[in-house]
Amino acid sequence: MFNPACLSPPPTADHHPLALTKGPNQSRVHNGRLRRPPLRSARPATPSTIPQAPPVLVIASGNAYKVAEISAMFDAVGLEVRRQPEGLEIEETGRTYLENARLKAETVAQLTGEWALADDSGLEVDALGGAPGLYSARYAPTDHERIHRLLHELGSTPYRSASFNSAMALADPSGTTVLEAQGICRGQILSAPQGHGGGYDPIFWVREAGLTYAQMGQHLKDKLGSRGKAARALAPELRRLLGLSR
Repeated sequence: MFNPACLSPPPTADHHPLALTKGPNQSRVHNGRLRRPPLRSARPATPSTIPQAPPVLVIASGNAYKVAEISAMFDAVGLEVRRQPEGLEIEETGRTYLENARLKAETVAQLTGEWALADDSGLEVDALGGAPGLYSARYAPTDHERIHRLLHELGSTPYRSASFNSAMALADPSGTTVLEAQGICRGQILSAPQGHGGGYDPIFWVREAGLTYAQMGQHLKDKLGSRGKAARALAPELRRLLGLSR
């Protein structure tokens, strides 16, 4: 019997019974053979898509209290803050706070190959002719003994005005100082400690805060403290130098 289907033309490649036509990227059958589209290589990562590690800033100090305070001041800047190498001792031979800060920052930067920030601070008591000043940390072996000596030398005088003075220096990874700033916090010396803190903080009364330096929270230290003032003066240019967004 005659079958009209026999007169139908053979299926073309586009109409082959096995052809897959769901999309240009799908496999197709051509002349009875399965053809696959070429594999697309993964798009290479561009610098903008690679996560960038935060810049490293080494605090040039072995004083844990000082490192913690400075770290807190720069915490919001987007830095990875580290301590200076363990066991490192740098002799402070400068004649000013800034000279000592530069010396410490440059030494630590050269040793670590990282940006380094150093602070040198001191308490200056007017009635003692500015003592202990540059020798504040070497006035006695411990904090307790330093406070005891200071109060003993000051005695019962009513003239107890004093100031905390801080200088900060930033050195680049080559060991060159590129930025520096200073800050001063005026106050008075109490006759007995109030609050718990390092150094002379428990006997240094800040009139604007109505508290001793030891009783002040970090936000008040950032605003009124000598280190806080120096850090704020340093921060805008530090951001620029380390390539940080504002």
